[in-house]
Amino acid sequence: MLGFIIRPPHQLLSLLLCPGLRIPRLSVLCAQPRLRAMAVSSSAWELPLVAVCQVTSTPDKKQNFITCAELIREAARLGACLAFLPEAFDFIARDPEETLHLSEPLGGNLLGEYTQLARECGLWLSLGGFHERGQDWEQTQKIYNCHVILNNKGSVVATYRKTHLCDVEIPGQGPMHESNSTIPGPSLESPVSTPAGKIGLAICYDMRFPELSLALVQAGAEILTYPSAFGSVTGPAHWEVLLRARAIESQCYVVAAAQCGRHHEKRASYGHSMVVDPWGTVVARCSEGPGLCLARIDLSYLRRLRQHLPVFQHRRPELYGHLGHPLS
Repeated sequence: MLGFIIRPPHQLLSLLLCPGLRIPRLSVLCAQPRLRAMAVSSSAWELPLVAVCQVTSTPDKKQNFITCAELIREAARLGACLAFLPEAFDFIARDPEETLHLSEPLGGNLLGEYTQLARECGLWLSLGGFHERGQDWEQTQKIYNCHVILNNKGSVVATYRKTHLCDVEIPGQGPMHESNSTIPGPSLESPVSTPAGKIGLAICYDMRFPELSLALVQAGAEILTYPSAFGSVTGPAHWEVLLRARAIESQCYVVAAAQCGRHHEKRASYGHSMVVDPWGTVVARCSEGPGLCLARIDLSYLRRLRQHLPVFQHRRPELYGHLGHPLS
């Protein structure tokens, strides 16, 4: 399996990867050697390629779309079948009032633009956290943090509304009270089949709750995705550790598109978007600033790993209960 780091996403007209080859503005992050019993047999070039986009959203929705669209088109040019955008790819507002003012329904103009973009590029899109005015908007005057999957025809094939809201006060990072403007989602979404594999949907703070990832993998997930906007204090301490832990315990690929940099005078994000394989190895990682990284998803490797290390067959729920109930 190969992982690539690309920044900035301009003028990459060809992609030839060989050991030791240096390509301007392109670096290669290779996985650590695996056990011989689990050696990869598939040709790397036959494996599905995914792109993980890293952006710095602001309250300017139009400019945010221009930035995301550029990365998505670059992902398509490089041969990706699916591109992942982070939480709040649409905007990051200065306060709850501005958040509510800028929000839209799923049938609004912004999602319509992404629908057209998916069709234009022939690319599946994971829109990691859309500020959605739901059907109860008139009654509640609150929104949902909604993860939307579009197929390459531009159709919505799955939506997941964030179930764990981030209401925390971290010294040095500033308070976060997501529930001031957002309603928690009522349920999990069954994993959705994509050209890269079956994807289990989550958002940011959800990664702190392993019960969610265990429920998704028992429902058939092969890839867990955590689009995020981690803070500058929790990011260095917890970001990579949590993502690798979720990958190892679930024996899934983990894809985490992240916000980075300063969004406005009140907020900044950690960045470090990455892809982790089921062994817990970081196989792709974004560098500093907006850009994208690429990784190939090897499901035959995932299946071999689960066969060699069958942890889900060894669970003892009679001792400690079901930590993640399968989805109905």
